[in-house]
Amino acid sequence: MRQSTRMLKTGDGVNIAWASAGEGPPLVRASTWLTHLEHDWESPVWRHWIEFFAEHFELIRYDERGSGMSDWVVDDYSWERWPEDFEAVVDAADIEVPFPILGVSQGGIAAVSFAVRYPERVSHLVLCGGYARGWGERNQEEGAQQYRAILELTRFGWGQQNPVYRQLFTSRFVPEGTPEQLDWFNELCRKSTKPEVAYELLKARMNPNVAELLPQVKTPTLVLHATHDEVVPLAEGRFLATEIPNARFVQLESRNHILLEDEPAWQRFKDEVAQFLGITPSAGEEDPVFEALTPREREILVHIANGETNAAIGESLFISEKTVRNNVTRIFDKLGVSSRAQAIVLAKDKHLKAAPGDR
Repeated sequence: MRQSTRMLKTGDGVNIAWASAGEGPPLVRASTWLTHLEHDWESPVWRHWIEFFAEHFELIRYDERGSGMSDWVVDDYSWERWPEDFEAVVDAADIEVPFPILGVSQGGIAAVSFAVRYPERVSHLVLCGGYARGWGERNQEEGAQQYRAILELTRFGWGQQNPVYRQLFTSRFVPEGTPEQLDWFNELCRKSTKPEVAYELLKARMNPNVAELLPQVKTPTLVLHATHDEVVPLAEGRFLATEIPNARFVQLESRNHILLEDEPAWQRFKDEVAQFLGITPSAGEEDPVFEALTPREREILVHIANGETNAAIGESLFISEKTVRNNVTRIFDKLGVSSRAQAIVLAKDKHLKAAPGDR
């Protein structure tokens, strides 16, 4: 999958790097903490995010001011610039149709701001681990004190050769990460910005507040949030979903602020986003929800999806009706459904296909 990277200049003279990859309708991901348009392709933390969205959309993303391939040293790192930089990227991409926005973490602020200002240009909002208020705006003094402590550690420890200071920070993002994933994240921190800029970027995240905009959102919105997120508390995700009219809320069972590829929460995320955005599987792709089924159970489920009775399935497969019935019970248990109607809907929604060798 090829990526095309370009540069733009903002109204205050900052060079922002942005890139597009994939084919299909446009989807824009608002910038979040310390990305790098090139290194993220090799990342065990971000690669699966890029691949999932670029398989179905022209994925447009950019490095925030202060990090990655964008200018590191600028005059203004304030959060008020986030929506302006997002708008500059959208304008540079010359998107002519309403498009969905993915807002992860701080990206939710730019996403909400743009959707309120230009409701006719946005088709869907997907907010994951997002927030509308920084720690300084949440009336939670203990959390604010911890954040200020992290700020001071960043100021004095970020640039040291020993990664322990960066590890203290990055382990909060992916506490369930493997040593490889944590090492990669630590290295990304070093490659994406320098200590004094990291401090400014973190400081900017202390006091954003777009809570007053949330009731004005008219765009269909999906809010997803990890139950035990250590970076942005679950309460902030619930706040988004409560204040945005008719927003759908999905609680993901995870400790990771950035969902990792091998955890069940990532599959749940993909399923929910696919349903919300109307994504259909690519050619040859099938949902892994069926992996637990044996070849015989898959075969029977295909017949169920075709509307056949147990007796008809038994006759077709040369097995007894009782054997079919026992298999159906196991299929329902594995898929977490309680009726044939639910099994049929699941099979069709997830694009079940007969396994090789099935009759």
